[in-house]
Amino acid sequence: MQKKEPAVRKGALIWRFLQGSKGLFVVSMLLAALTALTDMITPQIIRAAVDNAIGGNEPTFGPAVMKLVNALGGFEYLGKNLWIMALAVLLVAVVKVVSQYGFMLSNTRASETLTKTMRDTLYTHIERLPFSWHMKNHTGDIIQRCTSDIETTRNFVAGQMTSLFRIGILVVLSMVFMFSMNTTLTLIALIPMPVIVWYSIHFHNKIGEGFKECDESEGRLSAMAQENLTGVRVVRAFGRERYEKDRFEKHNEEYTSLWVRLGKVMSRFWASSDVLSGLQIMLVVVFGAVFCLQKNMTSGEYIAFISYNSLLVWPIRQLGRMISEMSKAGVAVDRIGYIIHSETEKDKENAVCPDMTGDIAFEHVNFAYEGCPQMLHDIHFTMKAGTTLGILGGTGSGKSTMMLLLDRLYDLPADCGKITIGGVDIADMKLEHLRKNIGIVLQEPFLFSRTLQENLSIANESLTLSDIREAARAACLDETIEGFTKGYDTFVGERGVTLSGGQKQRAAIARMLTQHTPIMIFDDSLSAVDAETDAKIRKALEKRFGSASIILISHRITTLSKADQVIVLDKGRIAEMGTPDELEKAGGLYQKIYEIQSLTKEEVDA
Repeated sequence: MQKKEPAVRKGALIWRFLQGSKGLFVVSMLLAALTALTDMITPQIIRAAVDNAIGGNEPTFGPAVMKLVNALGGFEYLGKNLWIMALAVLLVAVVKVVSQYGFMLSNTRASETLTKTMRDTLYTHIERLPFSWHMKNHTGDIIQRCTSDIETTRNFVAGQMTSLFRIGILVVLSMVFMFSMNTTLTLIALIPMPVIVWYSIHFHNKIGEGFKECDESEGRLSAMAQENLTGVRVVRAFGRERYEKDRFEKHNEEYTSLWVRLGKVMSRFWASSDVLSGLQIMLVVVFGAVFCLQKNMTSGEYIAFISYNSLLVWPIRQLGRMISEMSKAGVAVDRIGYIIHSETEKDKENAVCPDMTGDIAFEHVNFAYEGCPQMLHDIHFTMKAGTTLGILGGTGSGKSTMMLLLDRLYDLPADCGKITIGGVDIADMKLEHLRKNIGIVLQEPFLFSRTLQENLSIANESLTLSDIREAARAACLDETIEGFTKGYDTFVGERGVTLSGGQKQRAAIARMLTQHTPIMIFDDSLSAVDAETDAKIRKALEKRFGSASIILISHRITTLSKADQVIVLDKGRIAEMGTPDELEKAGGLYQKIYEIQSLTKEEVDA
């Protein structure tokens, strides 16, 4: 669970997201101020009509207002022509409608621009986060932060912040007009305010914690759904539908109970706010009526005062919803901030882009994943440029870890040895340059929900179909694709679900071959193809990429038989190293595996 972000840092984060939409929000707030001003004018027109135009009382307005009234013929004339004052109310209403329309238009554009900025910023930042960060965070939770939490933040900035600005203007102007009409009644109207402020602060903390629990629970629920939908074939294959359904329902029930509990807290808060606001209205109505009877207040002032008080009470009645939205937004910004403030991959100062056709050397490399026992122990060897290196070892022996370190998907910590290419430490290279020159086919090939042509050309979109077919032929995939009804336009389902394991591996190999990199890594990427296809692919690679440095990781001895050098790993250490012929006669682990894989069916049965 991430630490709570300080309020200053939250504000800085929101300010950063507002780049590109600040101007629109300023226009929105100015129009909100104009709308609030029109709300102030109408009660004064009604007051003037009741007290001065109809009642004949001595006017108490300022010089500017009196100048306008005299220009219209004075209060006596207006009393005989009340339609003028009605028209004034109508004109104010028109101004209010226009300003509200402008406010909604600019506020909507500003909020959508804000949402786009937030999504673009988050997505760009996530793309640059290290591989280790992605391994520690569930995909479903990341998606939830990039969708639901962004929407919550948008609602707060576009809805609640602009409302707070408008409410602030309403409260200030209402108080000014109320004090100008009757100071005593205004002080009576303010009696419940301290209680409401204390009550709001008290519940803000409670509601904030509740929203945090709900948001984190929703993230876990999203991660569970995403994981099950992605692995639906595994769930079906093992008949685990009921188990996964029960597991989901249990967590969903916990999530629901959290919202129910939070709903009870908010209901108490809203109900209390309604009681307090109702009490405040009652005090103003009762005492205002008394002051009118005592001639301390005119009828027009009483009507105007009640209008202003309703404008003052409205924010109080909305305070519960605003507090809950503010608490929810605070949690959402925390969760977004966790991503934004996570350290991205960065090049060293003066990072270099050296020639990548040199020897590859692991120099006394030691490595352990965070919170795990040491995986690699003193790995030390040199692979000559343009040769083929085979790596053999049991599950968990560190084969794939070595390749992840070579591609800097994990950075090698200081004092844990170093990895060089052509004598240059890969830690001193630009990441983009390093990865552009290393083609890697991972142990679990991943294909996107696109056509085969789009998947194969993903590393270079400018490739022609003939270039793609050439790579596919080298991976023994071209004939298979031509057998599909739509050929290279065949749509591949999510994670390549519509292809077999061998077809996915060959597609991943073809995709890598389109890059023409000087270093190629095949991480157990021929395990799902038959021996004959394996031999064909190796022969095609040897013919087409004889000058490239090729690393083959495999459990199959025949795959490594043409390698120039083979390393045998055992529990993270180099157990043996030599040519395939040397290792076959060395009497070690390689020879034992070779003999086992060379047995006939009758010998295995025996």
